[in-house]
Amino acid sequence: MSQPLFLQNIIACIWDFDKTLIPGYMQEPLFEKYRVDPKKFWKEVGELPNYYKKDGMSLIASDTVYLNHILTYTREGIFEGLNNDTLRKLGEKITFYKGLPKFFNEVKNYVRTNPDYRQHEIQVEHYIVSTGLRQMILGSKIAPYIDGVWGCEFVENPPGPGFLEKKSKPEKTKPKILSQIAYALDHTTKTRSVFEINKGTNKLPDIDVNAKIPDEDRRVPFQNMIYVADGPSDIPVFSIINQFGGRTFAVYQHGSKEEFSQVNNFQKQGRVQSFGEANYTEDSQTAMWIKNAISEIADLIVKNREGALGDKIGKPPKHLD
Repeated sequence: MSQPLFLQNIIACIWDFDKTLIPGYMQEPLFEKYRVDPKKFWKEVGELPNYYKKDGMSLIASDTVYLNHILTYTREGIFEGLNNDTLRKLGEKITFYKGLPKFFNEVKNYVRTNPDYRQHEIQVEHYIVSTGLRQMILGSKIAPYIDGVWGCEFVENPPGPGFLEKKSKPEKTKPKILSQIAYALDHTTKTRSVFEINKGTNKLPDIDVNAKIPDEDRRVPFQNMIYVADGPSDIPVFSIINQFGGRTFAVYQHGSKEEFSQVNNFQKQGRVQSFGEANYTEDSQTAMWIKNAISEIADLIVKNREGALGDKIGKPPKHLD
């Protein structure tokens, strides 16, 4: 019998970012730095699909069209000199909900300090899957506590035509500035990220996300996943996690009737298993639900591993009376 690729003792907490871990949108520090009215910017973004349709285009990625508008603002000098280093530094100014980022480490320690879980080397990993800007997340206060980030990326200085044939000459140093989209994540491609976590592509790049891998050889089974998010763009991931036995939880901002109504409807429609306020302090409902879900998953891992061990070793012989 061949050895399984992975022990399947990892519990993955997968998080949306905007309005899940932070009260608003991560781009706020960007607008503040360049004194841009965020309402005006997002209104323009909202009208871009209609603008392009009038120009004869019919297929527009509405979730990620804002990336092009950031590039337009950069090209026009409004976001003067904007580059990835600037985005990382602006990420330091992102303000998180109560209890974060401390809660991320508490969750890991919650498993580490349990002797039964430690015996089976059970671990918690945190992943962020966001349609926002990856460099800002990596520059934020929560970055040291996460095991991976999927988000949108920009290219700064792309090579020109024929760059492979040119002789290696020292080129004039160009100032780094955002100029192209390297990676765009929308509400449907978020599901690809979840499959990469599931198959272990993020840990072993030689494993292609489209490769056919038996369930027993996948690094993080879906039933070992918890997905926490806030809005309609997360429905495709909620659906996959629910379908394959994982845990789903929606959050809303304290005092927001609109957000409460939205996540309440998610639960009524069966899209999430539960919901709570975006408060991650120790005794909050949200923190307790997540820790309880982790305990349930960890207990099941222990049960399955000990059951498998018993099946392989069998019972010792006894003396006959």
